[in-house]
Amino acid sequence: MSILVLHKKNASRRRHLARTREYARAHGLRVLLVMKDPDWEVEYADRVATADTSSIEETLAAVRTLVAREDAPISAVVTFSEAPVPSVARVAAEYGLPGVSERTARLARDKWAMREALAAAGAPQPRYGLARTVAEAAQVAARVGFPLIVKPILGTGSNHVRSVADQAELDRLFDTFREGAWADFRYDPLHREAHEAYGGALLLEEFVPGAEICVESLVHDGVSRTVAIHDKPLPTGPTFEEVYACTPTRLPAATVAAVDEATAAVHRALGIATGATHVEFRLRGDDRPVVLEAAARMGGGPIYRSVELSTGVDLVAASLDLATGRAPRITPRERASAVGFWNIFPERAGTLTRVAGLDEIRADPRVDEVEIYREPGEELAVPPRTFQGHGHLIFVVDGTDELDAAFDEMTTTLRLETA
Repeated sequence: MSILVLHKKNASRRRHLARTREYARAHGLRVLLVMKDPDWEVEYADRVATADTSSIEETLAAVRTLVAREDAPISAVVTFSEAPVPSVARVAAEYGLPGVSERTARLARDKWAMREALAAAGAPQPRYGLARTVAEAAQVAARVGFPLIVKPILGTGSNHVRSVADQAELDRLFDTFREGAWADFRYDPLHREAHEAYGGALLLEEFVPGAEICVESLVHDGVSRTVAIHDKPLPTGPTFEEVYACTPTRLPAATVAAVDEATAAVHRALGIATGATHVEFRLRGDDRPVVLEAAARMGGGPIYRSVELSTGVDLVAASLDLATGRAPRITPRERASAVGFWNIFPERAGTLTRVAGLDEIRADPRVDEVEIYREPGEELAVPPRTFQGHGHLIFVVDGTDELDAAFDEMTTTLRLETA
């Protein structure tokens, strides 16, 4: 028996793959890895096949070849990345494995379809509309109001997502964002179908000015369990790359209860009955959750380690439990630890010359993990030209009242210097 991992190159997922290998060994399973450009990832797998996991058909062909070479059937299929979610659903359907349906995978990737499914279920969300031209965008804006958000129908990582202040700015930015929103996601398995269905349109949404949070949950037999809520103080716009998040949330108990209820409603609306999820909200009036987006997989990057440090819950192990048909072990500690993480960007784009303050940061007892993904001499982009950090830092402090000050201190100490 084996665990099949459909993977996409990502330097922040090393811990995820290492834990998968540990889990497999403990349960007498092999690890099969499918990805486009395997490198260091091969050390965590028993067998590797090369395929672009954002292509459903290419992935399925590679999986069939892998299965034919194995002595025992696969017992689970998982991913820790966004793009392979539809491929995971297709493989799960073909081999009768636990997982979300292909319909649910599409709803979790197609933001217009997601909005429509949430609307049909009565889930709280911003006003929204589709626009193919500047003229259509003006019509949607008249209903949605300014400021508003422009975003791709497909995509991940807040790429090509931006707030727009007024009609003049919308006129200036619309065509550039619409073109980029489709050009940069040609790899997506839903790209051709979605582009034809929506005529190359852009999604416009009401900007909700309240606090932003993200919710990590586990769903077993249709029952949702919130594991952790991260506050996301930054950024506030006009772009929305992931920079800083911290947990446990500082929201009052009544608001947390409303978030729990809204998260479960999102799961029902999208048909998520099993697996880990990552749902993002903003709070209207400081206490009413409004759905921004939902993913049918666990949160990316440092979230895995952040949740583990704070609550003691191992989201990778729990995801693998669900994928293998087991009930996950969810026993959070009584008092959550205060944890923050920083996705690291330089102040300016350019060639990386030096990572300043790295030794000092590594010596800081509050720092659990710091990883820099780039080497001197490499070119570093900054938002809006990239929405993926060039490293991450995770820290633990004594209480939530210390989180923001610690973040400010560490972002001053550690710097990616460019020229």
